[in-house]
Amino acid sequence: MSRLSIGEFAQASGLTPKALRLYDELGLLPPADVDPRSGYRSYDRCQLEHARLVAWLRGLGMPLARIRVVCDLPPLAAAAEVGSYWRQVEADTAARGELAAFLVDHLSRRNAEMTDVPAEWELRSAARDDRGFVRDENQDAVYEGRNLFAVADGFGAQGMDRVASVAAVDALGALDAEVPAGNLLKALGAAANGARQAVHDFAADPAREHVGTTLTAMLWSGAQFALAHVGDTRAYLLRDGELTQITHDHTFVQSLVDEGKLTPEEAATHPNRATLLRALQRGGAVEPDLHLREARSGDRYLLCSDGLHAAVPEQQLRDTLGAAGDPEEAVERFTELIRDAGAPDNFAFVVVDALARA
Repeated sequence: MSRLSIGEFAQASGLTPKALRLYDELGLLPPADVDPRSGYRSYDRCQLEHARLVAWLRGLGMPLARIRVVCDLPPLAAAAEVGSYWRQVEADTAARGELAAFLVDHLSRRNAEMTDVPAEWELRSAARDDRGFVRDENQDAVYEGRNLFAVADGFGAQGMDRVASVAAVDALGALDAEVPAGNLLKALGAAANGARQAVHDFAADPAREHVGTTLTAMLWSGAQFALAHVGDTRAYLLRDGELTQITHDHTFVQSLVDEGKLTPEEAATHPNRATLLRALQRGGAVEPDLHLREARSGDRYLLCSDGLHAAVPEQQLRDTLGAAGDPEEAVERFTELIRDAGAPDNFAFVVVDALARA
């Protein structure tokens, strides 16, 4: 079989000679032969399919480290990995689009008269976590602070999953102080990356390599809050009697709902509804979704693990949040509803009221 020069191979594969030299150095696409005297590279024609796959994946914007993973997988597994990557890109793009919309609205109103804007905001909250009736240990963790609120749901080796969720939440704890509004997203994003690193470090031991956690957190400054989310813990907003889920589950069944292959009702009872596509875990390059939002006085927020939202229908979530006089009452009512449902899983949740003080 005749070999192709690096120029011929570049033209046939759609990659540049510069890219081919880089991929050789990274071990991603080594040439078939390198002349020991001139260092001139040549390639076999059978390498073209692999090279074209690399070019296509680079066209998607996939990082080289993840391309290496895809190239090492059998075809069906590689296809699933590409699908998972693209769903993550779409979620990240949607999060950036939401931030862009917020900034357009915020900057458009910047010079307007805002005489009715309150000088201060008050946050009232209550939280609860428990192992439920069925589990021997509690995998969930909750953080209720002054400006920071978070829930996490660990998974993996028994007895270590709780450590993963606590490690993630604890990594955010230093944020629980006044943060300038302009730094909210940056501060929470950096802390979320710290949480990911904390879980990675904990799972460095091979006995813990499958340990990880979901995470949903909000950081407040005045009427604004940043929201970080990965996994299937959730954040809800109750405003004017309407309940809205303001996070997007990173689960297998949610991806099927997004593709129109399942209805939300079918997803709620699907046997694989707890299968995660994104989470904080060892070696993961997952970036949590980040959002910046603005509250209205009287908004009520709920952050919760699936121990609550999988056990209590959304209509009951709305009715309970709407009927409770304060966060503490909402927490008590939710706890009763979970126990009435048999408390089949760990649960963690925090209810936050945002109130303007003139």
